[in-house]
Amino acid sequence: MQNTCYMQFKIITEKCTGCGTCTDVCPTEAILIRDGKAIITIDCVDCGACTRVCPEGAIKKQAMSALVPNAK
Repeated sequence: MQNTCYMQFKIITEKCTGCGTCTDVCPTEAILIRDGKAIITIDCVDCGACTRVCPEGAIKKQAMSALVPNAK
């Protein structure tokens, strides 16, 4: 197994107002509004469109790591 780093977007719920601007621009409809806050689903393709339009700056890119099998 190999540790691999990748980027993923995250909603900062304290900043999110649930305005829906991010849902309007998401090309894969991967952002939903639940209980007045945005959530990003597994359909996200990491295009970053949401981060560019969020008026509150509530969507940030974060580094993630995962264990993946070694290529053979």
